[in-house]
Amino acid sequence: MAIDAEKLKSLVEGEVLSSSFDQGRYATDASIYQIRPRAVLIPKTWTDVEAALEFANSEGISLLPRGGGTSQSGQTVGDALVIDFTKHLNKVEHYDAKKGCITVQPGLVLDDLNRRLKADGWWYPVDVSTASRATLGGMAANNSCGSRSIRYGKMQDNVEALEAILANGEMHRFAALRPDAALDTDMRALALREEVEIRARFPKVLRRVGGYNIDALLGDAPNMGQLLIGSEGTLAITKSLDLKLSPTLTTKTLGVCHFPTFHAAMDAAQHIVKLNPVAVELVDHNMIRLGRGIPQFKPIVDRFVKGEPAALLLVEFAETNAENRRRLSALGDLMAELGFRWGDPGKREGGVVEAEDPSFQAEIWGVRTQGLNIMMSMRSEGKPVSFVEDCAVPLEHLADFTTKLTEVFRKHGTDGTWYAHASVGLLHVRPVLNLRQDMGLRQMRAIAEEAFDLVAAFKGSHSGEHGDGIVRSEFHERMYGVRMVRTFEEVKDRFDPGGVMNPGKIVRAPKMDERSLTRWPENYDPQNRSTVFDWSDWPGGLTGAAEMCNNNGACRKSTTGVMCPSFRVTGDEKDLTRGRANVLRLALTGQLGKDAFTSDQMAEAMELCVGCKACKSECPMSIDMAKMKAEVQAARVASVGLKLRDRIIASLPRMASAATKLAPLANASRGLAHFVGFSTSRKLPAFKRAFAGKPDGEVLLFADTFNRYFDPETLAAAQRVIERAGFSVGVLSIKGRPLCCGRTYLSAGLPDKAKAELERTTIAMRDALDAGKVIVGLEPSCTLMFRDEAVNLISDWTADDGAQILTFAEFIAQHSDHLTARSETNVVVHGHCHQKAMGVAQTTVDVISGIEGAKAQMIESSCCGMAGPFGYQAETEEVSRQMAELSLAPAVRAALPDTVVVADGFSCRCQIADVAGREAMSLAKLLDRMTCL
Repeated sequence: MAIDAEKLKSLVEGEVLSSSFDQGRYATDASIYQIRPRAVLIPKTWTDVEAALEFANSEGISLLPRGGGTSQSGQTVGDALVIDFTKHLNKVEHYDAKKGCITVQPGLVLDDLNRRLKADGWWYPVDVSTASRATLGGMAANNSCGSRSIRYGKMQDNVEALEAILANGEMHRFAALRPDAALDTDMRALALREEVEIRARFPKVLRRVGGYNIDALLGDAPNMGQLLIGSEGTLAITKSLDLKLSPTLTTKTLGVCHFPTFHAAMDAAQHIVKLNPVAVELVDHNMIRLGRGIPQFKPIVDRFVKGEPAALLLVEFAETNAENRRRLSALGDLMAELGFRWGDPGKREGGVVEAEDPSFQAEIWGVRTQGLNIMMSMRSEGKPVSFVEDCAVPLEHLADFTTKLTEVFRKHGTDGTWYAHASVGLLHVRPVLNLRQDMGLRQMRAIAEEAFDLVAAFKGSHSGEHGDGIVRSEFHERMYGVRMVRTFEEVKDRFDPGGVMNPGKIVRAPKMDERSLTRWPENYDPQNRSTVFDWSDWPGGLTGAAEMCNNNGACRKSTTGVMCPSFRVTGDEKDLTRGRANVLRLALTGQLGKDAFTSDQMAEAMELCVGCKACKSECPMSIDMAKMKAEVQAARVASVGLKLRDRIIASLPRMASAATKLAPLANASRGLAHFVGFSTSRKLPAFKRAFAGKPDGEVLLFADTFNRYFDPETLAAAQRVIERAGFSVGVLSIKGRPLCCGRTYLSAGLPDKAKAELERTTIAMRDALDAGKVIVGLEPSCTLMFRDEAVNLISDWTADDGAQILTFAEFIAQHSDHLTARSETNVVVHGHCHQKAMGVAQTTVDVISGIEGAKAQMIESSCCGMAGPFGYQAETEEVSRQMAELSLAPAVRAALPDTVVVADGFSCRCQIADVAGREAMSLAKLLDRMTCL
């Protein structure tokens, strides 16, 4: 049932999102569930939240507070008005650096908080793997833990107090119990009444986060804050949190314990914890295998994994340097005592790989924290499914429990992937199931029934970290008993008698295997569309590729890497890789109505995607949104046609030759560009005399459109530098017009014309390669197209062919010993997005750093924001500037006047000049200057 969105808009300052596309974007979290909300509120102030609560009560609808939307149990989806706190209610309200006291709003992201605290020697130690997007409010609602919970505990151990609003509109401070507060005394009385049952039924394990923490109201220091934590938004909506901070861990060391069998690793955990580590984390053979298959992880995995172990335990110590060294040595001795030592004929294969270097440790932990996403990278209809993965048992039972649970999986025709927190007896395990099929749902139900019986038999907790949500709430009677579940219902009813707050979680939950609540409802109808690219590597083609997004939210990170630049500017779910993938999946499966794929709303969803390709390399699922956008563009152009401006941009490679010959007239006409949709605040690049070059040489330059007609000095400089290295240089060409990669056509939604250009060029390239020529490109987006899109678009062009088309930096790196250069020059480098996505950006820095006297460093920046025509379009020009201002422009302005700014991308150089007011030069120009002796 729809809500009166216009009425709600009149009551709040923030945004109210109510379209089917907006509902679709918020219908899922990182669980298997999908429930469309009534609408979404992006509150600008806390007053908006109060207004939304009053509106919900008057309209008889539910409220659902939401942070990063990464819940794995279905806590943050529901038939409700969703309130997204992340865009505005994400501030620090009070901070005392001397005392280590801080009060934060619920939408603040953990990593953002810890970056602020680091300089003062503090951190918030509930170090969840989703720290780059997990909000403090969401973590409190979930009672999150982390890899170091053996030392620091859970959220309930690290929150002093919470300020929250109840369903009746009353503000309440949840902290030490107040005898003068009726709610506090009622809850204390309930806890005392049920004390015998609580002590008998609550599992005695650290990792118990299920149900309501009514046990926190027993003893001499009852705490209402601990009752609210873990309540999943079902009792109240948090306004602020007072957090307990901890001193940072300044010295750490890591031992990677290798085991020949999984059982041996599980059995060893109980002995390893006696060395008092701060973390003991599992990595199983599946994660090792899948990690080795992901380019960003393979070199790291190969470095810390020795041989082919069945399981690893990552054991971290964080004491003094001397004590860390002693414990690391003791760990090796313990492994030998347990019977594991490499090269010893009397012992089993195994041992410890030591990681004392902080950067090496960080790389290893980077793989571990991406464990879930590595597991979910399987390209198959069956996926590792989260429903029994939070089981925690006493450590001495861990090996037996995992053995028996594996037997349950195999009984039902599947196996599981394992990782996570061995130190506290909690292992994330996901059996591989195909939930599109009814059989998959039946398997899930049967495994859950048997698994939770096992947990109860071992006196463990079936909810150890990721909360109850939809997936586990219905099973509480198995763990707590009927009487305790009725007590939980009393708690809910005392707080929220009208059932306004996120109903169906913790108490009175639906069946966990109800198909209508999953991402694969009965009307799930994947469309068989014709596509630009070949998506056959994904079961289900393009739809299967979109389904790979598991909503882990890595694209929501605000720093490091490139992904996702548009979201970093707007803060809107619509502008996330995840947001786009969700509406694509819904459109491709018939859930957004007819023609949704080519609709105006889909075009709007793609509008701010700059095709940076960061998602291809930085998203753990390798969601290639640049290619997906190309599919949408092509379908939309076929449906509604092409704007004049876009037609001009697409045809630039063909028009540029004539425009250059009439450069004065063409350049003068730039002042009229706003009539076709270009921004009046930008001046389009000027045409220059085209670069010609020699017809042949040992090295052939691929003269792209941008450098050929707008920056011919870069091509000329490259020619001189390569000649100084001892090679003759020509230009790759064939009879007729100049060669082109076809990118402008592909970006405009004209794939057939793009393919035609690529066909001409790849034929010329193959002939040249067969003749023993070396081909070098200057423009990253054009050069690297032959390693990426061309491989997929041209049937006889392979990845090996594409790898032979070198960037200028790669060629120089191979032949730098042939160049004589010395320069006392400081350089900062902005890497083009496609260089970063393809892993070749650092080569530019390395080439410069290899010159005697020169110093170079990479600017830590996202996309520059120009992205070809994006920065010149009237409707996107301002967002383009904001992208530059995220990190690139400030870094360039901060560089000393005599520091050289290098950017290989033509668009990047234009953006730096326009926004930062500094000239950036290509690597070719810089080396031309340095080698001109």
